Amino acid sequence: MKFSHEWIEKNPWLLIGLVLLVVSIGGLAEIVPLFFQKSTTEPIAGLKPYSALRLAGRDVYIREGCYNCHSQMIRPLRAETERYGHYSVAGESVYDHPFQWGSKRTGPDLARVGTRYSDEWHRAHLHNPRDVVPESNMPAYPWLEQAKLDNYDIVSRMKALKRIGDPYTEEDIKNAPAELVGKTEQDALIAYLQGLGVLIKAER
Repeated sequence: MKFSHEWIEKNPWLLIGLVLLVVSIGGLAEIVPLFFQKSTTEPIAGLKPYSALRLAGRDVYIREGCYNCHSQMIRPLRAETERYGHYSVAGESVYDHPFQWGSKRTGPDLARVGTRYSDEWHRAHLHNPRDVVPESNMPAYPWLEQAKLDNYDIVSRMKALKRIGDPYTEEDIKNAPAELVGKTEQDALIAYLQGLGVLIKAER
């Protein structure tokens, strides 16, 4: 049988296989080179792995689904950089596993939130967003103020991150539980947010 375009179209499994092959080759051609570019694999100047408190805060951020409405990626477009500041770069997220970039923006972008508001503002915002942003449709998270942090697994999590390349020292890991003593989930979440985007200054 002649191997023709028409014959391929009439054989759905062959068509699916060929499409997957082409998409795989194209994807590899785009993705693989990124693993060898320093701009995507090396941290920007001054970037450090998350402290124990910020690491716990990031877990709260993910658990509560904040990423469903808030992106942490500013695109290099004029409208975005004028509103949010400097565009996001890969070197900011080398210690994120997984990174929190995305395209969903029901709420504002958070990639530069650490340069904008005080801890008190964040506490009021989490307790009742309408108190500080009247038009907000974000739900309130008042229980975070009372919820104590669990620190039973912080050491094992930091050790796991060290194994995949995060440059934690033995002292960082040893002191991690003490950093969480007496802290609430709200404290941790605010610490995480306050560290976002502080190394690249907003351009106005």
